[in-house]
Amino acid sequence: MQRIIIINSKGGCGKTTIATNLASLYASQGIITALMDHDPQGSSSRWLKLRPADKPQIHLINAHKRQAVHQTRAWHLRMLPGTERVIIDAPAGVTGQELREFVRRVDTIIIPVLPSPIDIHSATHFIKDLLLIGNIRSLGVRVGVLANRVRKNTLVYQSLERFLSTLNLPFLTTIRDTQNYVHAFERGVGIHEMWDRRVEQDKVHWSPLMNWLENVTPAQAVLHSRSSRA
Repeated sequence: MQRIIIINSKGGCGKTTIATNLASLYASQGIITALMDHDPQGSSSRWLKLRPADKPQIHLINAHKRQAVHQTRAWHLRMLPGTERVIIDAPAGVTGQELREFVRRVDTIIIPVLPSPIDIHSATHFIKDLLLIGNIRSLGVRVGVLANRVRKNTLVYQSLERFLSTLNLPFLTTIRDTQNYVHAFERGVGIHEMWDRRVEQDKVHWSPLMNWLENVTPAQAVLHSRSSRA
């Protein structure tokens, strides 16, 4: 079982969008997937309630809710047998001991960053906290950064791109700013489960992220693409 957390100390950076689309992508591939919602707003939970019955099942874990007195936390957060991927939608403002606890429980960290001066500044401090407080290097946790809600050919995106290139972390992919993700959320599906021709460009942006998560080399990705078209 691999645990993948989508986290950034700043709110509004699109953690839920990444978490729900990643969970639906894994589930659509036949991988037993759980979505753990730690965000007090419960956005991932709402998305899953909208999910059509004919779509691949995703097991919801309402980690943000208070469990009943007679329940232990282990029971409340239990996984389905055979769960292969756990996607964790983290709350905003995670620091200190809470950040340490999250890091100790995961295998992979994905940090979404928006193209704005405020978000770049916030991400700088959060990544420092991860390296110092979270102590991720000694734990062997993989960390990658993605640019979210991007409009390329803008000055602010160029600033974000320069910032990400200075990090000693993998720059995984860019997710463009489009209403397609809003429409997918409203229907309880992921971008890969939509068949509108307009989402084809969005689907392509997820390939580098998935290849990194599953340790697929560029050569293997090309081979897989060719065999899929054959």
